[in-house]
Amino acid sequence: MHGGAPEGVSGWTGRTGQVLHRGRTRVPGDRQGAHVNFGHDGADRVRRLRRRWAWWARARGSEIAVGAGLALVVLGTAGFLGVFDAVRENDDLATLDQPVLDALVAGRGPGLTAVMAAISTATGPQVLPVLVLVGCLTWGYLGRSWWQPVLLMSAMAAAALVSLTLKAVIARPRPPLGTMDVAGSESTYSFPSGHTIGTATLLLVVGYLLWVRAPTVRSLVIWLVAAGTGTLVVALSRLYLGYHFVTDVVASVMLATAVLGGVVVIDRRRAAGAARAAGLEGRPRQDSNLQPTD
Repeated sequence: MHGGAPEGVSGWTGRTGQVLHRGRTRVPGDRQGAHVNFGHDGADRVRRLRRRWAWWARARGSEIAVGAGLALVVLGTAGFLGVFDAVRENDDLATLDQPVLDALVAGRGPGLTAVMAAISTATGPQVLPVLVLVGCLTWGYLGRSWWQPVLLMSAMAAAALVSLTLKAVIARPRPPLGTMDVAGSESTYSFPSGHTIGTATLLLVVGYLLWVRAPTVRSLVIWLVAAGTGTLVVALSRLYLGYHFVTDVVASVMLATAVLGGVVVIDRRRAAGAARAAGLEGRPRQDSNLQPTD
């Protein structure tokens, strides 16, 4: 028969007696060519895996984000402790402190020094907090939402508090006055760098708050590259001007990473709670006085 497939077989028979079934060919009596895969099965499996992954990511998105935030907190804290240990023992990364400082001081020029001084001033404690405050107030007013601006201001305040506390507790002296661009202009301790932690926290948290609205791989790469470049420029300005060591700025980046992790955890937990509340509000309520009927 050529008009239909045998019972239980989804396919049809051709004139040669072959049974075609979902991209495979079965030739009766032919063991070598019993199953010939046309390549559709592999593509179907990939599509199914992608759909399952997308569903799982949507269902567990908040949990994944909170886990990533906690991982950032742990990574940043561990990184800071590692740098601090190097400073105490004067080994590992700390061995680069004096050579890098000497090289940058020896390579100073009037034009580059002016640029670096301007960058340092703009990201210092007299200017950056004012810029952040004005920016957050404008953001909240125009956006009609205060959660993200307040979260950013809180992150900046936390970073500043952590920096000032660690400076006072660790009490690491600044580089020698002779290496500073303006001797005696810095009165606080050296470790960690306040300019660097402030800039890194600002760029990382602002980038996250913008990225999380419409997360894509492309925007993630742009965010990380921009944050890394901006932080590197500010860190180099502090090293170039002779106000900090390499370990000071690296420790600040680690602390800013931990602050970002805390922001991610707080923000995603709030988003998950809001989603659950919206889901409960959308469900029809059952009258408690009504009894189930058969």
